Parts: sequence; structure tokens; C-alpha cells
Amino acid sequence: MLIAITPMVTNANEIASFPNLQGSWFGQKTPGLIAEPFAPNTVSIEGRYEFGVSFSQDLKEMYFTTLDIIEGVDTDPQIYYSKVENNQWTKPQRANFTNSKMAYELTPHASLNENRVYFTGRKPDSKDSGVWYVTPSKGGFSEAKRYELPYNDGRLSDMNQGLNGDLIFTNMSERKMYYAKNKNGEFQVPKPMDIEFGIHGFISPDEDYLLVNARSQDNKDRKDHDIFVYFKEKDGSWSKPINLGLAVNTQHTESVARITPDGKFLFFGRYNEPSGASNIYWVSTQVVHELKKQYFYK
Repeated sequence: MLIAITPMVTNANEIASFPNLQGSWFGQKTPGLIAEPFAPNTVSIEGRYEFGVSFSQDLKEMYFTTLDIIEGVDTDPQIYYSKVENNQWTKPQRANFTNSKMAYELTPHASLNENRVYFTGRKPDSKDSGVWYVTPSKGGFSEAKRYELPYNDGRLSDMNQGLNGDLIFTNMSERKMYYAKNKNGEFQVPKPMDIEFGIHGFISPDEDYLLVNARSQDNKDRKDHDIFVYFKEKDGSWSKPINLGLAVNTQHTESVARITPDGKFLFFGRYNEPSGASNIYWVSTQVVHELKKQYFYK
């Protein structure tokens, strides 16, 4: 069953108000080794939380999570999306994948292995909370389906995969990360990840490193979170956690790291507005590769 996409723009005034964005990455100039805001005023909007960006494999579709602030109260998180039509990015609009069956929709992940967008759907006291997915097409999205796996219960979030199909996810009830090996198309029983700390983890496309966020470790009085990297050792184990440093981390919380399908850019949320809301930032993954060189060739 396909659900038709609601038109992105409804009148000439809206067309005129939204900029003509062409090219990859929502028409943005790519960053270097210092993180920069992503798409200010069109994706990163003041007074609203944004985090959890995911691009399709062809880089022509973009999904991200938003959370509005109304009179100081956080509203339910929702996924927004944009796509390239006639060589131009459309105005981001709410996806509403579950047609409001789930109150929350967040942390989308466009699969590297199949034509699916996975996401977390939640509703208080609902047994259907967990990981869901839709299938994109030119005409819209398929009806959302709950990912029927034995461990898809509770508050699972941030499900993502490398190119070989292994699953990575966070159990938010336990605040612990798990992985499930993909063996000939069958997922093995999930096991806790052998890492020191971290949640909201994301595996690189080649599965050679893992990004997580956790409370800053250098000063116990600080309550903000930083992004850390684990490198995969030759024996398949994970290295000690390494802080990504000043190129990414600040006195504000940095969270929900994501790597683009081509492995070139790191996206994350930085909670740096006066209200505490987050904006989306991005930086070249060369930041990670430089740390990898230092780690393996020190």
C-alpha cells in the first residue's frame, strides 16, 4: 500500500519564501575540520530542536527529527523530510509515517542495504512502540510497519546498520547499546556492545568505527555530553573511547552522531540555543580519520 505524498508547496507565496537549493547536501557548502551549522533557517531553525539527520544512498532524500517548543513545554518529536525534485530540494515537511498511530516518530535511518527508512515510533503504554520502517517510492511511502524482531520491544532507538547489515541500536530503558550480527540474512540474538560507555551509537558504513555520546569525562562537574569514537581493533574488539575534541565538542551537549552514506561527513545535534534547544551541525569525517591515524600509528 502506497501513501501519496502531500504536495510540498501549496501556493506561489510558499515557493517564493523557500530558497532555491540545488546540489548535494541540501545545497550547502561543505565544511572542513571545524563543525558548522547545517542549513540555518531552513533545517536548523531557532527555537526548535533538530537532530538525527539521515540521507538516502543517492543523497537525494533527507530525513531528520524535530521537536517544537511551545510555551516552554517540549512537544512530541516528529520526522521531517525533503527530497530533490526537478533538481531542487523541496521544503521540509512532516513525514507522519505512522499516520499518527505513534505519538512520537524520531531518529530516522535510511538503510544502506535495502530501500527502507527505519525509525523509532513511540506511544505511552503501547506494545507497538519500538523500531518501525517505511519503503520510499516516487509516489510516496508505503504503510509503516513495525519491525518484527523478537527483541523489538521497550524503548529501542537509534537503529542503524553498516554495509554488511549488522544491526546497532540503543535500549533507552537500560541506556545500553546492543548489536545483532547478520548471518546469511538472519539476525543473531542481540548482545550488549563491549564498550565502556555511550548511547545513541552510530556505526560507520564500513563498520571500522563507532560514534556515541556520553557525559563529558574530563570534568565531573560538567553535565553536558560529548561525542566519542571507538575504533575497531584487528581482533574485532573496540578500542578505548576517544573524545572527538574541539573540532566537534564544546561546553554544550553534542549528541546523536550520524555518518553520511559516502562516509564523508559527520552530522550531530548541538544544544546551544539559549533555551537549550539543539541545532544540527556537520563536519568532515577527516576529523575522525586523523584520530584513527594517531591511535593506530602512535
